[in-house]
Amino acid sequence: MISMESIERTMLSDLLAHLTEKEFSIIVGARQTGKTTLLSQLADQLKRRQEVVYSFTLEDHAILSRLNQHPENLFELVVRSPDKRIYVLLDEIQYLENPSNFLKLLYDKYQSQLKIIATGNSAFYIDRKFMDSLAGRKQLFELYTLDFNEFLLFRTDSDELEEELNQVRINKDYISSRRNELETYFGEYLTYGGYPAVVLADSAEKKQMKLKELTSSYLKRDITESKIQDEEKFYRLILILAQQTGSLVNINELSKTIKLSVTAVENYLYILQKCFHIHLLRPFYQNIRKELTKMPKVYFHDLGLRNALLNQFNPIVQRLDKGMVIENYAFIRLREKYGNDSFRFWRTSNGQEIDFIINHHPDSGEAIEIKFDADNFNPSKYNNFLVAYPGYSLNCRAFHAAQNINSLIAL
Repeated sequence: MISMESIERTMLSDLLAHLTEKEFSIIVGARQTGKTTLLSQLADQLKRRQEVVYSFTLEDHAILSRLNQHPENLFELVVRSPDKRIYVLLDEIQYLENPSNFLKLLYDKYQSQLKIIATGNSAFYIDRKFMDSLAGRKQLFELYTLDFNEFLLFRTDSDELEEELNQVRINKDYISSRRNELETYFGEYLTYGGYPAVVLADSAEKKQMKLKELTSSYLKRDITESKIQDEEKFYRLILILAQQTGSLVNINELSKTIKLSVTAVENYLYILQKCFHIHLLRPFYQNIRKELTKMPKVYFHDLGLRNALLNQFNPIVQRLDKGMVIENYAFIRLREKYGNDSFRFWRTSNGQEIDFIINHHPDSGEAIEIKFDADNFNPSKYNNFLVAYPGYSLNCRAFHAAQNINSLIAL
């Protein structure tokens, strides 16, 4: 049976590459994305390199109590090496009373002797003081649910299909002999998303059950730790966002619909972003000051979570919201390729829109329109954009396309 511990996440190589840097490595992400497993795999790699490594979980109350008394009590738990830097791996650092100060003091005094790699959930990352107090002292690694490459590894316990997927992406003329398998797994990914435990569940019923458990229990913990005042309205907000995936987020309208103040809605949206559930994509605009005044669009970081909120697990071709689903997948793929803040969407006041704009250079890049069926793509509709931004190419990515494999997979 495949286990989470037996398969390495893509981020592991990034963490290994960062070991030589002075900054502490901080892994953050939604619950149940595999942060603890990643830390364990990193410890194994360090031991193979014969490094001095210690691993602790701060769910251990004895260790937590000692470290809460003073950060330097850490050296009661580890033995410093006179000639080697020591690596301390701390799981669940958010349980500390003041994790930011803990990391700050140890970095400022012992950075040449000590490297901390820590995991923290949203309760740690949501602290608005976090970025300032650790500026220049940490490198943040954001762990999301499995991307489609990782999904294939987890589902098949082999890199054969992942290699096939990479060939499809590298060579647009490549015709895969395993395209039917890829499309089947892709449909599953669109339906159930990338939470590792969900991916490894061996039936549709178990996948749905695990997703519903994640949606209820872990959202509830996010609500508690974020000190949300009105739990019912928080749930209502995320449900509305799931129903409006890929649409503009009008805070004033949400405020009226949910009967919450604008300030409260803004705070709830902030929390949903910091808990790694949603992303608010900003518009593309030449005038940055105007861009900041325009409404963002909302996407979910995991499609399984979104579908569980709506209790929609039908195959993609049977769904009324299939356009939203594939557009949200395109967001996930572009986030994976370029990072959260490296692409935008374009929309005019009269409603003309292009789903995603990627800047490769200041005045050039790529515009991508997402369609369920490629036959519905009419390039002439986007002439205004192409005239205004001649340095940008325009491409359509579709679930149903003329190619032997859909062009959305090849994105």
